[in-house]
Amino acid sequence: MAETESGAEKSEEPTGKRLEESRRKGQIARSKELNTLAVTLIGTVALMVLGAQIGNALLDLMRGNFSLPREVLMSEASMALHLFASGKHVLMAMQPFFIALLIASVVGPIVIGGWLFSLEALQPKGSRMNPLAGLKRMFSVQALVELLKALAKFLVILAVALLVLSMDQDDLLAIANEPLESAIMHSLQVVGWSALWLSCGLILIAAVDVPFQLWSHKNKLKMTKQEVRDEHKDAEGKPEVKGRIRQMQREIAERRMMQAVPQADVVITNPTHFAVALKYDPDKGGAPVLLAKGGDFLALKIREIAQEHQVMVLESPALARAVFYSTELDQEIPAGLYLAVAQVLAYVYQVRQYRAGKGKRPGPLPDLPIPPDLRRD
Repeated sequence: MAETESGAEKSEEPTGKRLEESRRKGQIARSKELNTLAVTLIGTVALMVLGAQIGNALLDLMRGNFSLPREVLMSEASMALHLFASGKHVLMAMQPFFIALLIASVVGPIVIGGWLFSLEALQPKGSRMNPLAGLKRMFSVQALVELLKALAKFLVILAVALLVLSMDQDDLLAIANEPLESAIMHSLQVVGWSALWLSCGLILIAAVDVPFQLWSHKNKLKMTKQEVRDEHKDAEGKPEVKGRIRQMQREIAERRMMQAVPQADVVITNPTHFAVALKYDPDKGGAPVLLAKGGDFLALKIREIAQEHQVMVLESPALARAVFYSTELDQEIPAGLYLAVAQVLAYVYQVRQYRAGKGKRPGPLPDLPIPPDLRRD
């Protein structure tokens, strides 16, 4: 198990946030051996496939350069133009091979780590220039692994080379007895296949290095239990911060409720434990809406504001509790309370008419019909 500098054991798998931060810093799994294999193998195959085409193009170029007329050879301007044309001819002949190498150099690194461009990884870091840190890296476990990989690569390539030489021994000896042209072609064929087999020898190195790099990268990103807890707190928010946010939200909601109380048609109370403020707008044609509600201290505050702004306050414990528990702020009351609230609003209208000298004094508020499913004792 990996450990931190403090000795804590890194036993937990890296979280999504840790993996994302690692990619942002340019820290992803990479295998140099896989990159070497891709470039070497694809380059060798490209030379074997395109070798004849490239060779013929270069042969034509050589013939043309050795057959230049005397006036061209004596003219500096003509020779400069000819040099430029020859360079262009070589580049055009080698272009397919260069494209194959470019594809190999791009595909190799992204096979296991994916495409990544990180500006943060390009930024200079003082720790990389620290000689003590450099010495520490030189004598680290990673440096030992790289040394063993280099030694293993040498031994594998050496073994493959000896095997290829033993297999091609007869062909190499036969080349000495062949005519020049056929000997050259035969030599190129032997060299091409030998290079291909040597490139394939890197497959064994890459097959071992790729899983090791994936394991090493994942092991470096492992976290301690405390790191996981701290990250979870940061993602979810610290309890004291969340509590403060909830408190501020409650305060904002309470202020908004208190500002809406003067607009209410009636405030219904318990009489002391609960208070709800209702408003009915006949122009909208909907049901009465709950503007404010509260218990204990908030209920007292709602009553005080209602009395200050001459909003009628009525005592109906059953209805106050039913509205309090069944209706949220700025929502219409449930259908089961339509009749009871309608009687309350009618009573409020009669009181207002009486106070304005336009009607008789109403009697006491009658018992209100509260459905059993909405009652709260």
